Amino acid sequence: MSLDAARVGHLASLPFGLGGAPLGNLFHPVTEAMAAATLDQALACGVRYFDTAPHYGQGLSETRFGNALRAVPRREYLLSTKVGRILEPTRDAPANQHGFIEVPPLATRYDYSGAGFERSLSDSRRRLGVDDIDVVLVHDLDRATHGATFMAHFDAYLRTGRATLEAMRSAGTIGGHGIGVNGVDIALATLREADIDVMLLAGRYTLADQSALEVLLPECARRGVTVVLGGPFNSGILVTGTRPRDGSAPMFDYAPATAALVARVAAIETLCAEHAVPLAAAALQFIVAHPAITVVLAGARSADEIAAIATWSQWPVPAAFWQALRTRRLVDAAAPLPGDPP
Repeated sequence: MSLDAARVGHLASLPFGLGGAPLGNLFHPVTEAMAAATLDQALACGVRYFDTAPHYGQGLSETRFGNALRAVPRREYLLSTKVGRILEPTRDAPANQHGFIEVPPLATRYDYSGAGFERSLSDSRRRLGVDDIDVVLVHDLDRATHGATFMAHFDAYLRTGRATLEAMRSAGTIGGHGIGVNGVDIALATLREADIDVMLLAGRYTLADQSALEVLLPECARRGVTVVLGGPFNSGILVTGTRPRDGSAPMFDYAPATAALVARVAAIETLCAEHAVPLAAAALQFIVAHPAITVVLAGARSADEIAAIATWSQWPVPAAFWQALRTRRLVDAAAPLPGDPP
């Protein structure tokens, strides 16, 4: 694997990585002062892996990350961003796009070709204020995003996109490349066609969803693909619980959770209460027990949220909690748990 193994290996010693979607004003606006404070707190908590994308707030997240990291020596942190979307100035572009609020007047054009990747990364480097990027991830190249045009985009990636990323890796302008996806099927389909260094998998190996366990994670381990797990709280339910304080419905992958899922998470909440363990702490620590997963990537929109995530990542969870989680069949019986023999 061409990605600097020593630097990637360093991820395993970090408490977690910071995902950039919330700082792109996902669902709620974040002021510049709040964004700066969030990133400062992340650095103070020891975070040294930062993931962002043009999609997050139409470049807003990248710009904010760049502003905060400018004072940090470049070799002291890992940075990933994504390709597949090109942002173009458009006078009448809506202020709210794709769930991101109060964003710059830029419209999205999908392009998974080599030329598109070069253009996207040039723009990202400018917003981030860096010359090199550690990891470049092909973003949302799936049927859920593209529907009938998926195969055309996938073919563009296979014909010229991946070769361009490999050339950039060889030239040293990027450390490695891979995919950023939400689904197990598209992840496996990509692995059948392409050799990649890194996979950012969102939400498919959590306390609520272990669909990556049986096939995908073993395949990544077999091929030496570094796995970063995003969406550790499945967009809500594993941090708010089944009864959010604001009275709203518990959310799973940005939609109301099903009754069956709510019932299972409620049972996990009961177990958490028995052992005085925050649900979010169990959610974070469950993920990193899997040997194929290098780091958990959590999003935050405030300094308080970052501080809470840092606390949860180090919470002293008793062994009896993990044993009961398995004996009560609240997770897949094959899922590794903290404290299991190697």
